[in-house]
Amino acid sequence: MKDYAEPLARLIDELKRLPGIGQKSAQRIAFHLERSSREGAERLAAAILDAKDKIRLCSVCNNLTELDPCEYCADLRRDGKVICVVEMPYNVIGVERTREFRGQYHVLHGALSPLQGIGPDQLKLKNLLERLKGGKVKELIIATSPNVEGEATAVYLSKLIKPLGVKVSRIAMGIPVGSELEYADEVTMLKALEGRREM
Repeated sequence: MKDYAEPLARLIDELKRLPGIGQKSAQRIAFHLERSSREGAERLAAAILDAKDKIRLCSVCNNLTELDPCEYCADLRRDGKVICVVEMPYNVIGVERTREFRGQYHVLHGALSPLQGIGPDQLKLKNLLERLKGGKVKELIIATSPNVEGEATAVYLSKLIKPLGVKVSRIAMGIPVGSELEYADEVTMLKALEGRREM
């Protein structure tokens, strides 16, 4: 005997394919959708299809956008001499929340990970190199994740870009605001010490 009716089991299986959604979460979402009105389910389905149909990559920076170029690349008030390189489109939002960065972006859509078969050819680097050829860009800020893949990507980009005469910098890493020093591991503490600045 099956645990669930076939349509519900299929919905749970599809939901489990989403990142961060395991069996229990998929079941909760599926049961919530089943209890919802048909109109609610249709709105969700329409929103998913609308996003799939209308969202594309910006031809300049690879960010997700409805219009090409994206709003960041089209904004003439942004400083085109500084590009912040991030791994994924949602990382742009993280930088934007600071309300301090006024440059442009470049989204790689991943990080180097030989174990997962992700090499330089799988990253969106071609149009970044094209942007740097004009000589307009003076600084590239690498804002990849502070993990093995992010560090490998940062080192690779630095070696690739420095010969082009562009300043390459890396975001500072270390102890998060509001945390306790006693909980910091050795690598985090080392990065915090290396990234120290004069007061």
